[in-house]
Amino acid sequence: MAQADTPQPSTFLITGGAGFIGSHLADALLQAGHTVLVIDNLSTGSIDNIAHQLDHPNFHFARASLTDTIVLDRLASQADVIIHLAAAVGVKLIVEHPVHTIETNVMGTEMVLQAALRYQCRVLLASTSEVYGKGSKIPFSEEDDVLLGSTSKSRWAYAASKMVDEFLGLAYQREYGLPVIPFRLFNTVGPRQTGRYGMVVPRFVRQALRGEPLTVYGDGTQCRCFCHVLDVVDALVGLAFHPDAPGRVYNIGATEEISINNLARRIIALTHSRSTITHIPYSEAYAPGFEDMQRRVPDTRRIQSLTGWQPRRSLDDILQAVIAFEKKRQESEQN
Repeated sequence: MAQADTPQPSTFLITGGAGFIGSHLADALLQAGHTVLVIDNLSTGSIDNIAHQLDHPNFHFARASLTDTIVLDRLASQADVIIHLAAAVGVKLIVEHPVHTIETNVMGTEMVLQAALRYQCRVLLASTSEVYGKGSKIPFSEEDDVLLGSTSKSRWAYAASKMVDEFLGLAYQREYGLPVIPFRLFNTVGPRQTGRYGMVVPRFVRQALRGEPLTVYGDGTQCRCFCHVLDVVDALVGLAFHPDAPGRVYNIGATEEISINNLARRIIALTHSRSTITHIPYSEAYAPGFEDMQRRVPDTRRIQSLTGWQPRRSLDDILQAVIAFEKKRQESEQN
């Protein structure tokens, strides 16, 4: 199998680059000597995530939406690689704003692909483990069939919109020869992640540090695998430079499972908190008829065989990093 070329200094455009994952990716690319362009409307991202890079000579930020085609075109014309992370994310946001979810994910991706085609940029296209829907075959493999819920459940709008993104990206690859690499993320966590839209780890950590009850949605027996954002960044950089990556979908995630109940207990122990655990029915947390998946475990053999990637950080490493970050955030808020 062909090996990845030694990365030459390149120009990357990161959509959603002021977000949690995008900002860490920008840090890594700048440190490696690349130029980074960011477009973000700051609807879910934060200027705080990239404030330390604003004066960097190889970093350029544009506050704009992907629908601002003039700005997007100008940035794409300078880029070698586009990493498309901008999307509606978080279960709470998706359930409460399904129109925004569908329009942002599908229309935004179409605009990015059109711009990439004009300038022949390589595109890494962010997708999600949500596309596996109600699948029960564990671990989830990229070629597995997909089972989604009814269109009356807005929960599945996100999964369907990201599937359309993947279909569209792969169609650009087949029809126009555009090098497109869709990747499916499984519960990426780490410093800078917001708990605002239902992200469980930062929400639990903040509650534990404040001594508040940790609110578990559902019965807490559902299991998830959490991958450190820096491991995800390593995976994306590996895909960005590998000559054989385009044209296939890649799972990116950890394979260490933990129930949400046990996650809450572990965070309470690591923070030495006196917090208790309380359970909230899905119907109260989100909407009546909300559906969730019991397990979500990735099969990562495809990316591992291509690039050698595998997560290097444990769940405790992740939780300690988030706890340290949230402690510092709380201290700054109090001063």
